[in-house]
Amino acid sequence: MRVYIPATLAMLQQLVAYGSLQPLSGTAFAVTPSLRESYAEGDDEELAEVAIGEAALASLRLLAAESERTDGELPLRRAVLIADADATPRPDLDDAVVRISGRVNLDQVLAAYVDNPDAEPAVKAAIAVVDDADLGDEDAEFIVGDAQDHALAWYATQELPFLLDLL
Repeated sequence: MRVYIPATLAMLQQLVAYGSLQPLSGTAFAVTPSLRESYAEGDDEELAEVAIGEAALASLRLLAAESERTDGELPLRRAVLIADADATPRPDLDDAVVRISGRVNLDQVLAAYVDNPDAEPAVKAAIAVVDDADLGDEDAEFIVGDAQDHALAWYATQELPFLLDLL
């Protein structure tokens, strides 16, 4: 199944350095039957954009947790890995949520989407309020929406080491 795995730059470093990574809590996103049913119209490409958006939002949550544990040595940028992996839909969690069991190897990863540097201020602001947005705070939702409005840049798998070297 084609899956969209929320990630951080630290996770991309791990993937490149060790050739695999364990998605946190095994959570990823995909174009699932439930996602298809929830949209009256939309082809696979449009539905994939929805799943990527959900993964990018989950990346904000990962960044929030990561920023509490690190001293900020890496820029604050959302990342989403595109991979082919065995996954089980979890419609009880949300329409696009899937569970991945086990590690994802570099050869399963097709590409990555990563924020450009100009998104960093919006991502930093969103990280500070993402929990409040989840709880329905409209101002926080607006701030998170600003971060989500930034387009993610596409990188081929072989470009990831060069991207990480430039940080």
